[in-house]
Amino acid sequence: MKTAIILGATGLTGSLLLEKLLNDPSFKKIKLFSRSSVEITNPKIEEHLIDMFNLEKFSEVFTADVVFCCIGTTKAKTPDKEVYKKIDYGIPVTAAKLGKENGIKIFISISALGADENSSVFYNKTKGEMQRDVLSRNIENTYILQPSLIVGNRKESRFGENAAEFFMKIFGFLIPKKYKMIKGETIADAMQILAKKGYSEKIITSEKIKEIAKT
Repeated sequence: MKTAIILGATGLTGSLLLEKLLNDPSFKKIKLFSRSSVEITNPKIEEHLIDMFNLEKFSEVFTADVVFCCIGTTKAKTPDKEVYKKIDYGIPVTAAKLGKENGIKIFISISALGADENSSVFYNKTKGEMQRDVLSRNIENTYILQPSLIVGNRKESRFGENAAEFFMKIFGFLIPKKYKMIKGETIADAMQILAKKGYSEKIITSEKIKEIAKT
């Protein structure tokens, strides 16, 4: 049986993934690293409430078979670019560093459609740099997911995403497959399957996430 680490278990995709792993007998322990509690009592859960910007200080307990990195913020939620980069770049890259040092064999991280280290758009560039530096750690089985707009029942309302979701529902037939909305639950399903079965590619686009989730 496996031990998993989830970063970002209080978010949409992370919370769905946690629920799935709690009901998956192949996972015996789930270590959660976050600022706030998921407020779930379960013998499988080992919760570490920490300052995520100081993740490196917790190297001794950052041990598992697989890391699921569901960390992410938005421009609206985190307008300060320096803080945004510390979250969307710093935390995943630090986690990959610790994973490599501690012999973790599987690292699965959520990025975004349009991630490109050479982009002139700060947010796309940040995601692209994160991908590059996570992959550079050379963890044996690393998978970077690039979903399009993620939809689902979030705890907080995101006006921009709600508007985009409304537009896509009406004009979805005009939108190419890779840009179509994707459910947080679909991403969680794919991450769970990747941890067990792997995949032939390291960068996994939105339409391929949907294909994996169906297997």
